[in-house]
Amino acid sequence: MTQQTLKAPFTLRGKGLHTGLDLTATFQPAAAGHGYKIQRTDLPGQPVIDVVAENVVDTSRGTVVANGDARCSTIEHCMAALYALGVDNCLIQTDGPEVPILDGSARYVVEAINRVGLQAQDAERREFVVTEDITFTDEENGCTLTLSPADGFSIDATIAFQSQFIESQRAVLESLDSFADEISAARTFVFVREIMPLLQLGLIKGGDLDNAIVIYEHEVSQQVLDGLADALGVAHRDATRLGYLNTRPLTWPNEPARHKLLDIIGDMALIGCRLRGRITALRPGHTVNNKFARLVRSKAF
Repeated sequence: MTQQTLKAPFTLRGKGLHTGLDLTATFQPAAAGHGYKIQRTDLPGQPVIDVVAENVVDTSRGTVVANGDARCSTIEHCMAALYALGVDNCLIQTDGPEVPILDGSARYVVEAINRVGLQAQDAERREFVVTEDITFTDEENGCTLTLSPADGFSIDATIAFQSQFIESQRAVLESLDSFADEISAARTFVFVREIMPLLQLGLIKGGDLDNAIVIYEHEVSQQVLDGLADALGVAHRDATRLGYLNTRPLTWPNEPARHKLLDIIGDMALIGCRLRGRITALRPGHTVNNKFARLVRSKAF
């Protein structure tokens, strides 16, 4: 198998989830062996960040990579699209500290990649063939990821929350060929109880009901819910009605689990090579995903 890059560049525009800034991200073709890199075109010297697992500096609300003072956050969705569609080499140029959140999924990146197409390159693609189980466990949070030998690349992910709306969900991807249709449109999700602390920390300034599934499961006062609606720029609703706040219905009943699977692919892209193996994940999240990616990367290189 040979490495691939984009046939032509493309640009996506939208707001940043945490900063609320209007941002652009231009995806450029790159030479064989380049891998994934992000360039902050808005900073002096236009610094470049190698998008690899050890350059992840924060995983609290997404995956953040850095090179010195140059940082870029919310990269996991575009990384999932690049990896799943077979792009090995790409330079992402951003004019701010985030990749645009778009609709909270990877589908617009997938559509753009399919629109410009892929270019085969004169270099062999590096692949890590798994020959024995590799496991990482975070006992404190009950998270486990295992990479096992398999003929191709697949993922089986299970999420579990103390929630009447997402108690336990499972999503399975047997082949990356199904990513575009079965996974890429799965949106990120958040509980109402998580939003207020994030707003107080100065985060999710660009969050709204168009770029995340918002789950309202524990009743709060009408005043509190109205204040949250004003912060998100959406209409007020009856505080006694629990459920999903979005007007756009779920794409699949297990859309949250599919999005967690999407996140796994995006975080595994930072290993720096293709994987031949099956990932089984229980209660995955960016923090444990990154620790697992670092472990696998140490064995692959």
